[in-house]
Amino acid sequence: MARLLTLAKTLLLLAVFSGGLAADPSTVDGVDPPTPERQAQLRYLLVQDCGSCHGLKLLGGLGPPLLSETLANKPVEYLASVILHGQTGTAMPPWHPLLSPADAAWLAPTLKGDVP
Repeated sequence: MARLLTLAKTLLLLAVFSGGLAADPSTVDGVDPPTPERQAQLRYLLVQDCGSCHGLKLLGGLGPPLLSETLANKPVEYLASVILHGQTGTAMPPWHPLLSPADAAWLAPTLKGDVP
């Protein structure tokens, strides 16, 4: 049942993002990308908050590694959904109280690229 709920959340997010990630991966249709200031805050969040479970260099820890090679086969829509809604049955919390869909849409492809 929990997996079905997670799948439903993922499909809902895919419906929201369908066609939503434009050529610029930081954009979602109808939503402006994060400002440069917000992008800096999100990069800080990756190191400090994500790093508290995934390791400060994102090599893994309590959570799995968040390296471009380990995320290569994961669609950005899926990663954005996990960021926003968490992962049932794991320590991954939902970040939607603190992050917007545009933030998650920017973070997901950032994780698949070079993370500082």
